[in-house]
This record gives sequence, C-alpha cells and structure tokens, in this order.
Amino acid sequence: MKPAAFDYVRAGSKREVLQLLAEHGEQARIIAGGQSLMAVLNMRLAQPKLLIDINHAADLQHLGIQGGRLVVGAAVRQVELMDRTSLTDEVPLLAQALPWIGHFQTRNRGTVCGSVAHADPSAEIPLCLVTLGGTVVLESLKSKRREVAAAEFFQGVLTTEKRADEMVSEVHFPLREAGAAYRFREIAMRHGDFALVALAACIREREVSLGIGGVADRPVQRRLPLGADLAPALNAFAWSLGAQGDVHASAAYRRQLIRELGQQLIEGHTHARTR
Repeated sequence: MKPAAFDYVRAGSKREVLQLLAEHGEQARIIAGGQSLMAVLNMRLAQPKLLIDINHAADLQHLGIQGGRLVVGAAVRQVELMDRTSLTDEVPLLAQALPWIGHFQTRNRGTVCGSVAHADPSAEIPLCLVTLGGTVVLESLKSKRREVAAAEFFQGVLTTEKRADEMVSEVHFPLREAGAAYRFREIAMRHGDFALVALAACIREREVSLGIGGVADRPVQRRLPLGADLAPALNAFAWSLGAQGDVHASAAYRRQLIRELGQQLIEGHTHARTR
C-alpha cells in the first residue's frame, strides 16, 4: 500500500518542531529514522496531514553524560549509541540490548527516541529504559518541558503519555550502579524479529530489577528477591503479565520462558560471583 497524501517540512531547530506541533497537533507526526512510522503510514494506520523531519535540527543531535545520566537527543540514531566506545561502562544493559534491535540497516536509520515514542511492547530500548528507571523528556510550546518516568510514559500498545503538541526531545538512562551486574536475553523466531519474550536485569547484592518485554502491552519491571524466594517470585511475575497466545507462541510458553530464562540470567550471575 501507499501512504495517504501529506505535507512535509524539514525543521531546522527544536523550536521550529514545537511551533509546528502547536499549530497542527494531532494532524502532525515527527519523522527521524522512519523505521516504524513509514510502515504505519503505508498501512494507513495513521494518516497525518504533515510530517516534520527533525534530522537537520542540530539541537536534537546531542549525546553525552549529564548529571549522572546518559542523555540522548531526539535525532540520535541507534547506531551512534551502539558505536559509543564508553557505552559498556556507562550503561552496560543498553550496550547488551542494542545488537538485538532489528538489523544493522534499521539501526543505521532508527533513532533511540523514535523507538521510545513508538512504544512497541517488544522493543528493546523501552525495555531497558523501564528496567533502569529512566526518564522521558517531553517538550511543547504550551507546557514547556516535563520529565516523565519511563514506567509511567508507556501506557499500552503504541500508546504513551505524550500529548499531541509534545515531542520526545530526550531520553535519560541512569549510569551503571556500583556493584551491580546487568544481563539481557531475548527469544525471537529469528534474530532481528520481534521478541517473543525479552528480559533485562539489573542484579544487586540482595535483589534484582527484572524487566520483561514482548508479553504485556508495555514493558514491565519488578524488583524480585534473590535466593530461595526467586522461583516463586518469577512465577508470580510471569502470571501477572496476562500473556496472550498467538501464531508464534502460546501464553504458557511465554510464561515458561520468563521462569526459565529469568532463573538462568539471575542465578547464572550469582553462582559465577560466589565461585
């Protein structure tokens, strides 16, 4: 299929983007990499009257450390983050997850903030953001700037806290915690396909923050105890997500993946640490 007709503007700055969003609201969409948006447009699941291209807005291309967080601007591509040599030390969970995102062609165009704004429940970047307790920065001319916790930003399948006149201008990833270990694991039909189940873990001395993607209608994170109580806690977490079956996997299989892979991720690290 082909998209419905739309107008196109190449914005030169963040302020121009916000002005266009204030003027056009629901009738406008932001495009950067277009890896998710173009598919939605081609299927006519969305029919905006205006596309706002942010690729030439220099003030949306920033990437760096500020206030104990890795700050990623709206126009930063996934490959730029993946190629950051210090990322393994700064945000190791993100460094482990990025190679699982699609294929190198899609990572070359797709943006970090675009993945967050799209809010696919199987996406790796939103899962890492929620697991780490990250923040989404929303900006508009009317409400100026507000920061929303990632767990509150994602509200359902392709549904977020973002208002029609707002843009996701930045996302903030907390830096590595001293003494914590990070693990990521994903099961898909093929590497690069949507995750049947994805798990992201921040393992501390006495507890683990475990995030699950691809099961509920959004990424979900829970703090679970280590030790003998881990298995029942994983089982309760798996059941709480309301898994649904489809042509790729049954609900029971998804729950079993959470139990088994969760145990492997967490206990594999703790056993290695005690040897």
